[in-house]
Parts: sequence; structure tokens; C-alpha cells
Amino acid sequence: MPLSPKDAKEAKAAKKTLRWALAAVLALPASGAEVTFYKDVLLILQQRCQTCHRPGEIGPMALETYKDTRPWAKAIREAVILKRMPPWHADSQYGRFRNDLSLPPREIETLVVWVDGGAREGEPADAPPPRRFTQGWRIPQPDAVFELPEEVRIPASGTLDYQYYSVSTHFTEDRWVEMAEVRPGNRAVVHHAIVMVQDDTGFRFGRYLAGYAPGMSPQTWKPGQARLIPAGSALIFQMHYTANGKAGVDRSRIGLVFAKRPPESRIVAMSASNHWLAIPPGAANHRVEASTTVTEPLSLVGMRPHMHLRGRSFEFRAVYPTGESQVLLRVPRYDFNWQPYYYLEQPILLPPGTRIECTAHYDNSANNPRNPDPNVEVHWGEQSWDEMMLGWFDVAISVARSGSGLLPGRSAATMRR
Repeated sequence: MPLSPKDAKEAKAAKKTLRWALAAVLALPASGAEVTFYKDVLLILQQRCQTCHRPGEIGPMALETYKDTRPWAKAIREAVILKRMPPWHADSQYGRFRNDLSLPPREIETLVVWVDGGAREGEPADAPPPRRFTQGWRIPQPDAVFELPEEVRIPASGTLDYQYYSVSTHFTEDRWVEMAEVRPGNRAVVHHAIVMVQDDTGFRFGRYLAGYAPGMSPQTWKPGQARLIPAGSALIFQMHYTANGKAGVDRSRIGLVFAKRPPESRIVAMSASNHWLAIPPGAANHRVEASTTVTEPLSLVGMRPHMHLRGRSFEFRAVYPTGESQVLLRVPRYDFNWQPYYYLEQPILLPPGTRIECTAHYDNSANNPRNPDPNVEVHWGEQSWDEMMLGWFDVAISVARSGSGLLPGRSAATMRR
């Protein structure tokens, strides 16, 4: 007899739990083997955690040595069991991403067994070689660095509009960028920073190059893929500052790593957005949609949802000219503090006529602890107490094509109450 939907769901969950348990058991160290920091744990921290958890980065504590890590052992155990850390919010049922930070069952179990066994140090001789980082960057040493012309003073209070700063590159030839990292000078006051390339294409502020938002990682592309900065271009820094009760200063910058050989594909940013959203007061699961139709063949390489404090979930879909639909990315629990790009392991071909659809849900209820005010109707706006609905996505095109027809693209937006 067929299972009821509820029974089928429970059976599926039970099978998933069993698979996880079997994988964990198979991954355990040999019977009687002691799990130690140097022999078993440090390599996991190097590969999964130290990018953020080292001096000067966003992690609240360093996890480079046993002395650093031991006081946080129980917190680490809880974070990995609940999958709060490392932060990765994509639904594993849809898409495979090359920057996936989620821990496999083997590594979760190793960390749990280490903590439950007393978080032993072990022998330093068992330690892997230390991971080397570029001081002050998450990318390799940049080939070029550009910063705001001067320090920007941020008042302790008040509403701050977007500010724009132009910085000349003085490039005498075209430059292809395969890695870009925007570094805020003061994370406490930078809501976001977007750097655009201003050239002679006619776009008001230029083409998107790279950006910073909370939890956003540097933008890196596969070998053979790169963004173009034409000779003579300027960089436009769009800076959004938020007063936090304490006056501060900022001088944000961007680091660029140039391609070492001519690229095969040019990376161009596109988006689907809804500027007409209206979220009713108290709505706990308000749905907003947007779409963009591509008019020429493209390869999709990455996606990034952007909402503010009422953002609840976000989904990207491709609807192909055949009528077939594919979920590209689903973020069931959106977190404003973690807004990475999700880079596909393999690019997805988008034939002309493909529609990229985005669906977002918002929680404007009193049950949302981050909600600035559940009693107001919320519209698109620049400030954190306003909202946005924006689905960024990167596509690869031939280096011979200008990409001038790709921005802003044809966009449609709808709202459902």
C-alpha cells in the first residue's frame, strides 16, 4: 500500500539519518585510537575554519593553535552538530557548489569525538604543516590595490545615504581579473560596499566588479574565467555606511589578482530584482518574485541572494525555452550576516529565452527577532530597516562579446500576499 505523504516524509528522514550514522561510524578512528588536536583536528580547522578564524578576519577568535582552540571546544561541538558552523545555507538537494563550506559527517564526528574524549592535545610532531595566508587578505597577494581617496568619517547617529567615490586605475591596457576582494576598513559601520568599473559603455555607475556584504567571501573564478577592466577605466566605490552609536572612520579597499594568461570566458554580472515590493505589517511568510530573461547563450557560474533583516528564504530557478524548470539554488534559512556567492562546480548552459526566476520570502512578524518594526508596511529601500529583493548571478560569455546587452536585462517582478 502506498505510504501517506507524512509517512513517506518520515521514512525519507529516517533513511537520511541512517546514512549519516553509517558514514559517521565508518569514518571513526580505529577502535582504541585516541583523537587528538594535532593528529586529527588541526587539519580540519585549517581547511574549514582558519580562513575566517585568524587574526584580522571576521571570526571572533583564532583557531590556529591548541591554546587558541581548547577554550572553545564545547562551543565547537555544539556549532558543528547544529550545523551553525561553518556557515553554509544552501539546501544540499539542489546544486553542487565548489565553495561549499559544510562539514561532511566524517569531520563532524571527528570533532565531536575529540571534544567528548577530553579535547586532548596530542603530539606536536603529528601536526600538519601550517596553512599559509596572505596577511590582510583572503586572496593571494594582490597584483593591484585601490582604496578610497581618503578616510571617511562616520557619525555616531543619523541616516546615511549611499556615497560614491571614483578612483582612477591608470591602466594603460586592458586587465583581466580572476580574483577580487573588497575589504572594509571598518566592518562595524560598513553595511555593504560595491565596486564597479566605469568605462565608456554608458552605464551610469559602471559594471559590477566585486562587493562586500556581511559574510561575503572574495570573488574568485575558475582558471580561464575573468572580469574585464578596460584600459583607462575608473573604479566607483558605492559605500553604504550605518551609524551604530559610536563615531568611526573607514577607508575600504579592493585587491585584484590578474589572470596570468588570456582568459577563455568573460564573467559578467546580471540580476533579477523587485523594486516594488510591499510587505504587509505582521506578515510571517510574504512571497515576492522577480525574473530576468536571457537573450543570448550564457553559462551560469554563480548566484547570490540579497535581502535585509526580514529576509527568510530565497530560491533561484531556471525555466528553459522547452518549459522545463530546474531549481538552481535554494537557501531555506536566509541570514543577513552570511551572504556568500554560491559558485557552481560545473557551469549551467542557459539557452536564449531562458528565464531566471527568483522567489523570496519575508518575515515581518513580531516573531522575527531581527525585525526592526513588525507594525509597518515595508518597501524597497537602502537602509537595513527597509528591504531589498535582489538575486545576483554571474554568467560566462565569450571574451569577444561586449556583454553590453546583458545589463540590466529584462526583468519582471510580482508580489503575492
